[in-house]
Amino acid sequence: MRTLDDLLAEGVRGRRVLVRADLNVPFVKGQPGVIADDGRIRAALPTVTALRDAGARVILCSHLGRPKGAPDPAFSLAPVADRLGGLLGAPVALAADTVGDSAHGVVASLVDGQVALLENLRFNVGETSKDHGQRGAFAAQLAELADAYVDDAFGAVHRQHASVFDIALHLPHYAGGLVLREVEVLRRLTESAQHPYAVVLGGSKVSDKLAVIQALLPRVDTLLVGGGMCFTFLRAQGHEIGRSLVEDEMVDTCRELLERAQGKIVLPTDVVAATAFEADAGHEVVPADQIPADRLGLDIGPASVAAFSDALAGAKTVFWNGPMGVFEMPAFAEGTRGVAEAIAKLDAFTVVGGGDSAAAVRALGIDEDAFGHISTGGGASLEYLEGKDLPGLAALHAKEH
Repeated sequence: MRTLDDLLAEGVRGRRVLVRADLNVPFVKGQPGVIADDGRIRAALPTVTALRDAGARVILCSHLGRPKGAPDPAFSLAPVADRLGGLLGAPVALAADTVGDSAHGVVASLVDGQVALLENLRFNVGETSKDHGQRGAFAAQLAELADAYVDDAFGAVHRQHASVFDIALHLPHYAGGLVLREVEVLRRLTESAQHPYAVVLGGSKVSDKLAVIQALLPRVDTLLVGGGMCFTFLRAQGHEIGRSLVEDEMVDTCRELLERAQGKIVLPTDVVAATAFEADAGHEVVPADQIPADRLGLDIGPASVAAFSDALAGAKTVFWNGPMGVFEMPAFAEGTRGVAEAIAKLDAFTVVGGGDSAAAVRALGIDEDAFGHISTGGGASLEYLEGKDLPGLAALHAKEH
């Protein structure tokens, strides 16, 4: 696999370099265009800066959200271009389309060391098409804009999309520093993790994490389960969970996992039970096996935080993916905060597995430098740990035509 360093050694001055970044940032709810967390933009800066400083004409591309293959102002990358320009200290020109007249014009106007951004890739139906011909045609159009391709979008490498997979068939291609670092970290988690090895999983659904639980359970010493997914496990133990989130079809699976785990799986002992899924809802801490029938659990409780912290003490490797509760609402953020702070204090190799976990670290004001690594790709990280082949990584190993 060729790397960004290889490309820089070849020389990039005057060359057009297409960089697939993951700039899929969240917006503040109810405030379209107001970026809630710019972590993914900041993560792209080292590769962009290295290319810019070496004299490349940098063409960034990314998706944002899930538009339906056509332009949609709600998913425009314009706010991202503005924020990126502010961080770089230089304007970033935004093309009004992906491969049309505007894209060609913006790219043609670049001079050495300048940066441009194409509009949302998913405004073109070819980006995510299941039809290989349609997807390949879009990749070929993207390739016309550039002389080389760098994939620095680890958060998208599990997608067989035109800008991630097919593009590598058309251009000399290289892995960006962010992708290389993510692969290095995940390889360490799967192949050479130091024990005791603890995994903390949260989020809403067991079904989303089932494959990674099955893959990691034989390798880890402790698996702590919080978030909405814990209630399906609690139901599997026969407990009353009130109106809490539950996947009825996963109860038997959870029961089997608990039996197979032989004590490795640790569940909450208390939860914050609320009268409604609302920020100002009435709530109280109750035992995890005695949730009132008219309430729903929205966070793990303080005794659970203490128990999880104790279970993590002494760990040498920790992987955390998924919040412990609805951290976006202050009343239900303390479980996530407590567990995050416990992980941050460890003398261990600690990995935050992207997605909502990474967003929670920043939203709750926890020092990012206290963790060994904060991933930019939640779904991609999980699929790697599951042992799946990731199309974007396979493409980087392939030869272009």
